[in-house]
Amino acid sequence: MNEMVKMVVVLTVLSCVSGGSLAFIRQNTARQIEYQQLKFVKGPAIMAILKGISNNPIEDRFKIKDGEVERSFYVGIVDGEPKYVAFESSGGGFGGPVGLIIGVDLTTDKILGVGVTTHSETPGVGARAKTDPDFVAQFGGLPFKGEFKVTTDGGQIDALSGATVTSRGVCAGVTEAIKIYERLKDQIKEKVKAFK
Repeated sequence: MNEMVKMVVVLTVLSCVSGGSLAFIRQNTARQIEYQQLKFVKGPAIMAILKGISNNPIEDRFKIKDGEVERSFYVGIVDGEPKYVAFESSGGGFGGPVGLIIGVDLTTDKILGVGVTTHSETPGVGARAKTDPDFVAQFGGLPFKGEFKVTTDGGQIDALSGATVTSRGVCAGVTEAIKIYERLKDQIKEKVKAFK
């Protein structure tokens, strides 16, 4: 019995030390992880969408609380004015969530561009949503309102051949981004003023 108590105490102490160490490491590496995600995952899409800007949107960003979620917005400055903003959204693809960055022109409320950042889609099929520039180019210049659908569903976006589910997921992600933008538009326009 005495051996059993010792074993329970040792296991409890080891569990507490291990859990505390992991929490400490996670807390102290959170900023580096966020930076790496920005630089290598989201950054390329943000920079491709916000063409012609004079600033670094990875550095010029702000966050807004949207219910339980804190959303990041990346500011694009043109001719000394904060004219563009890019932010994240997602839609359901064939293999799981499809992460997107959507750029919006704040002066016209039109889409600057859409970029796929993360996905679990089939290589060579649904994964082309990230690599096929013609697919995402269809969104550029369209009004940032309403609902986006593929043409087979009565919409305006031509689906990728063999990847209709992925294409629907991207359209759903853009539609979700519209809802986010409409909810937070006043706060976004107020926050970008700080970047003049």
